[in-house]
This record gives sequence, C-alpha cells and structure tokens, in this order.
Amino acid sequence: MMRHRLLVHDHSIDDERPIYVTGSFNDWQPGQEAYKLKPTDKPHYYRIELEIPADTEWVEYKFTRGGWDAVELDEEGDYVPNRRKKTDRVWRHIDHINRWAGVSYSFPSEYLPVIEIINEEFEIPQLIRTRRIAALLPHDYHSTEKRYPVLYLQDGQNLFEDTAPFGSWGVDKRLAALASRGQGDVIIISIDHAEKQRVSEFTPSFNTELGRGDGKKYVRFLADTLKPFIDSHYRTKPASEYTGIGGSSLGGLISIYAGLMYPEVYDRFMIFSPSLWVTPNIPWELLDINDDFTGRVYLYGGEAESASMADLLNGFRDQLLERTDLDPSAVKLELDPNGLHNEARWGQEFPHAIEWLYFE
Repeated sequence: MMRHRLLVHDHSIDDERPIYVTGSFNDWQPGQEAYKLKPTDKPHYYRIELEIPADTEWVEYKFTRGGWDAVELDEEGDYVPNRRKKTDRVWRHIDHINRWAGVSYSFPSEYLPVIEIINEEFEIPQLIRTRRIAALLPHDYHSTEKRYPVLYLQDGQNLFEDTAPFGSWGVDKRLAALASRGQGDVIIISIDHAEKQRVSEFTPSFNTELGRGDGKKYVRFLADTLKPFIDSHYRTKPASEYTGIGGSSLGGLISIYAGLMYPEVYDRFMIFSPSLWVTPNIPWELLDINDDFTGRVYLYGGEAESASMADLLNGFRDQLLERTDLDPSAVKLELDPNGLHNEARWGQEFPHAIEWLYFE
C-alpha cells in the first residue's frame, strides 16, 4: 500500500457539515467515517491520508458533505467532474471547493419563479382521477407581456418542495440561478404523480416487463386536456418547437412515449434516467413518429444506477436516429460514471438540460 495526502481548501465558510472524500478507492461510497477529512491549523483547510494499493495507476475522487445530495459544486453551482490523480508522484496540489449541493445551494432569491397551484384536483377525464398541477412562472411574468416556451415535467411532488419525500430537484432554485444569467424565460408545468397508480400511469399501454399500463390515457390527458388549458390561461408559445416534456425514471419513460406519440405537440425532450428496461425495444409501429420529426432530445443517465443504464440509453438514441431524420447533434447524451438514481442528481442536471434545449 502507498500513502497519499489530500489537502483541501473549502471556500464555503458558512457550512459546518463534515467533509468526506469518496472515489475509486472505496467504491464511490459517500459519507464513510474512514474517509472523513480532518481540519488543519489553517482555517477552512482540511486533509486526509489515503492508503492506495501499490499497483493502482490512477485515482478518481470527489468530495461530499456525507451523501450524493451534498456533493461538491463549482463556482457557478454546477456539477463537478471527477477529480483525478496519478499515484506515481507526490500529491502537492491543493483541491479547492467552491460550493456544495444540498442546504448550502445558493441562488439569487429575487429571481425565484412565481409558483402558482393551478388546481389541487385538476380533472383527468381520461383516467377519471384528479391531480395537483402547478405552474412555475418566470419571476417577472406578471410585469411583462412576453410569451414563453413551456416544459411539462412529471413527478411534481419531487420538483420544487424542500419537504419532498424522496428529495427535490430544486427546480425553483435552479431556475432562479438560470434567470440571473438571462436563461430563465421558460414556464415549467409540474404534474404530480398518481401515488399508488404511478406505475400504472407511467407504463405504456402494450406488453411490457410491467404488463400493460394506463400510459396511453395519461399521455392523452397531457396533450389533449392539460396543454390546451395551459395555453389558454398563460402566455405561452404553443407551437411544438417551444413545447417540451420530461421526467426521470418511469416519469422519463412515459415522457419518451408522450413525445413520440405526439410529435406535433412536443419538440423538446428532457429525459433523465428513464426506465427503459420496462420496454427496451421501442414499438415504433405503434407510434406516430415519422421521418419528418424534428426537435432536440436531452438524455441523461448515471452508470452507477444500474449495469444496463448506459447501454439502454445508447440503444434508444441509436433507434431514434435510425427512425427519424434527426441530425445526431440534435440528440445529446450525458452519462455520469458515478451518477446515482436520485432527485439530487437530476436537479444538478436540470440547468444543463434547460440551457441546451431552450437557450443554445
């Protein structure tokens, strides 16, 4: 074994949570006590000694405050790539940390979107159910006459509420940061999932690994009922080129099918960690997609989520390019080797996807 020392300067002086290192040397398990950094005599500097097998050529690592929902961020509040060091030399470089995800995520509050609960019991006639629907409007929506593109997102319970049961994307805070850079002119429509019926609603209506679901009725609701309502009550840009749909996990899967079944409605896809294992072979013959389909598709997945995530996403991208006239540059695939299946990671990806889909 060889001993290497990491020295860290933490610039987020208002955060008192302990700092941990995680990486290839501990199977990327955050928050392990053996990998907690110790403070030095110099304020805001921390250190740790790592024992690395002698036959290891490279080490990759990141710093967290104890979990992936509290991973380090760069000075812009964006996700930091893996750090990397070669083990055949003494580590003299000081690692600098600017921000942390989690409670210390900073954003300009004056740019926070206006959140309007459209209806706690919005009727879904296709399913004979009701649902909470919310709109996140640009911070200056009520003081301008501008019209805006719209993105419909699934699993609304996990998008903007700090008390979300499985964590939050922090969409409101991410939008505030984007707006401060002139990239917040978009309306987000948040659709709560159906609790016990979530799996059924988000499963396509043909033979899948989960059986036949109510997905066809659900996507009909989005396109035939919800979108016309939103376009009639808010200043939207209703054309497909300004309309997007997205979600994560099963919400990402049903968003794919909504977009493919209604290409005349949606031209922007934001798909995070989709559950493509449910139906890895897209039944293109059942969909309305054709060679004339145009648009932009942002795909993200974490390779630490499952052994098949990368292969399934690559397969879907290849199928999409084969079945349409889309230029390869219109499909962006981002894979994080250490990305896990959680809201915190999807929240970190959200601003990158928004920028690429709507502002590039």
